[in-house]
Amino acid sequence: MLRLVHVLVVAALVFAAADVYKIKFDSTLQAERVAKLRAEIRRERDLIASLRATWSELDNPERLQGLAQRHLALKPVETTQYDAFDKLPDRPPQVVPPRGDDPIAAIIGRGGDIATGSIPATARGR
Repeated sequence: MLRLVHVLVVAALVFAAADVYKIKFDSTLQAERVAKLRAEIRRERDLIASLRATWSELDNPERLQGLAQRHLALKPVETTQYDAFDKLPDRPPQVVPPRGDDPIAAIIGRGGDIATGSIPATARGR
């Protein structure tokens, strides 16, 4: 009987050691995965910083001004280019006439008592 207990305890220890090894192996894999993800995040952040630096260089107003002067034939704005509002042309006529079967417009056109769900019937008469 004692020998059977010893064999069972040894078998339990072997299974426990195998389980601990499996847990250690899984945790090592997860640690490697985390390290790879951190390295990838670091690379992406460096790339974003590089792209922001490039963008700020390309978006420099002095650079844009030089490009505009070199490639565009622009003239300065003169005050005579502006006109008063009363000299603007009239608004073009409305192409699509409004429909006459608008139920909301009919309610608004009625005026007077407009019942809503938030006003009780007794309060509407006041």
